[in-house]
Amino acid sequence: MGRVRAARARRGSAGATRAVARFLDALVPAGAREDRELVGTPARVADAFARDLLDGYRCRPGRLLAEAMPHAGRDLVAVSGIDFHAVCPHHLLPYRGLATVAYLPGGRVVGFGVLARLVDCFAHRLVIEEVLAMQVAEALVRHLGARGAACVLDAEQLCLTVRGERRRGARAHAQAFAGEMERDRSMQRRVLALASASGPGERRGGPRRRR
Repeated sequence: MGRVRAARARRGSAGATRAVARFLDALVPAGAREDRELVGTPARVADAFARDLLDGYRCRPGRLLAEAMPHAGRDLVAVSGIDFHAVCPHHLLPYRGLATVAYLPGGRVVGFGVLARLVDCFAHRLVIEEVLAMQVAEALVRHLGARGAACVLDAEQLCLTVRGERRRGARAHAQAFAGEMERDRSMQRRVLALASASGPGERRGGPRRRR
């Protein structure tokens, strides 16, 4: 089975490389296409998308959140300041920013690093910011058994900053609440306060933990 998957991966990589080459042929003048800097570009682009930008399709959130431990506590568990990047499905342009993930345990918790990997699991796909926030929150309720969950995102969207309106300082925000937190306004305010405290202008160092 492993050999079959490896063979499929090689075929997929070769197909992606050919597709990128055709893409460049269509957009770059013939003379410029001969530039030596572009010789290996199709393979490099295919590899970057497969390994770094769209590798989330190989991730299973249920399996990731199965790394749980029994826990009797019921108060908020949160990590803020999680760096993430994703690719917008509309223009295939990346966006990047910070995520805050929080949940109310329902008898089990996962390590803080798992929450960061959960964000990557969904972010490394073709996904808009609003859907990404909801997928993370819903996964915690569905697969971890959290009583409630939230995900707040703050990102620079290249669709907005380098094309279209070209507003270089603009940032896009998305938030999603699931389970009990969908109705609990006071808990929502707690999460939003954590997200605000770890914003781009305030963040120093790595992700911040909150319990």
